[in-house]
Amino acid sequence: MTARTRGGLTKFRPVRPGAAIAIVAPASPFKWEQFDAGVAELKRLGFAAVFESSVFERGDIVAGPADVRARALVEAVTRDDVDALIAVRGGYGSAEVLPLLDARTFRESPKAFVGYSDLTSLHAWLNGHVGITSVHGAMLEGRLAVGEAEYDRASLLGSLSTEPLGELTGPTLEVIRPGAASGPLVGGTLTQLVATLGTPYCFVPPRGAVLFIEDVAERPFRIRRMLTQLRQSGRLAHLSAIVCGQMSRCDEPGGRVTARAVIAEFFADFPGPVLFGFSSGHTTTPMVSLPFGVETRVLGESQPRLIVEEAAAG
Repeated sequence: MTARTRGGLTKFRPVRPGAAIAIVAPASPFKWEQFDAGVAELKRLGFAAVFESSVFERGDIVAGPADVRARALVEAVTRDDVDALIAVRGGYGSAEVLPLLDARTFRESPKAFVGYSDLTSLHAWLNGHVGITSVHGAMLEGRLAVGEAEYDRASLLGSLSTEPLGELTGPTLEVIRPGAASGPLVGGTLTQLVATLGTPYCFVPPRGAVLFIEDVAERPFRIRRMLTQLRQSGRLAHLSAIVCGQMSRCDEPGGRVTARAVIAEFFADFPGPVLFGFSSGHTTTPMVSLPFGVETRVLGESQPRLIVEEAAAG
């Protein structure tokens, strides 16, 4: 029997030591030295790294034609000797592959997909349309390639295992609105979530969800505009909690207007807890990986934290 989350999503299969992880590039091209260093780090973590030659395709903006990028994803998902997929980097381009993917193929072979930033479009599709869990996790470029100064090893490995991650907090996490709530954790980069609206692959958070949002180098008025669009589209209507990332480089020069202030004002009447500064996504501290689609409790109190209560793998 297929293992499922409390919310009904299919769990991806566990990624154990020695597992083969396919490296894919659904978005922008990358630096070769970052690729090599990231592969070396995967091996240091105890995994076997596999990839097709198409991962090195190049365009000015994207890592090769959309059909080539989509084919690589499908080949990785359908290979019996591959246990998970990890993206090299974000940038732009993941949304272009969605029309070329078949939900049934991914549903019949549920495997961990790891990535963040532009890969949010794939998380929204996998969680909301395919119905499987995924990992908002560290990628090769800028994270694994640099080493543990840039990513949190325990949460990355833990997100791929059959044990719940448990309690997660950090020195930059703070309470905007107090309270306690729980629900399936979903979300990603705010810009990418908003970009899905109006498409067949739109972000659809389940009722009672914990929404995680983060971004980088977006001015406060843009953050407010995107949050307004999410609200007007109905995506914020039935959430239980909000968890925001560090919103790196999102303040106005000189700090006259900050992302935190905009978010605090926008969610001033939100009925559940709102936290700010969680270190996942575009962070200035080592990135914490988060399993998406699993039951997570949010505690907005003197020691704010998330408690991931179930595993994404099963």
